[in-house]
Amino acid sequence: MLSKTWKTHAVLGALLVATMPVAAHHSIASQYDFDKEIAITGVLVRAHWIRPHSIMHLEETAADGTKQKWLFETAGLNRALSGQLRAAPSKGGLTPGRTYTMYGFKARNGKLMAFLKELKMPDGRVIVAWFGDPNG
Repeated sequence: MLSKTWKTHAVLGALLVATMPVAAHHSIASQYDFDKEIAITGVLVRAHWIRPHSIMHLEETAADGTKQKWLFETAGLNRALSGQLRAAPSKGGLTPGRTYTMYGFKARNGKLMAFLKELKMPDGRVIVAWFGDPNG
């Protein structure tokens, strides 16, 4: 009987561990408001090419000279966007210290965060970062 109980617990434990990555994924629509599109122009401070979503930090300077730091989350690294933007600056990639305009959806919690939809490069090119299901 003890052997059967141990096996049952082992199987249940394995199932729990196997489903943890699925439970960790969140809906984009739960964190960002798709009715509140924003456009922020500022200087790129840095970009983190991490999983599951890359992050870019943009410093916006208001008309009165005050600065705000925005965090833009992108789609996953496997998207075409990451390849374009991670390229060397000479090949059209992002360059910290340059000015960009980022279009996206504002965070529901009121923080200076947004989900990146489009990115206007310093040379005027517009790169579509995301178009899809807000529940994805």
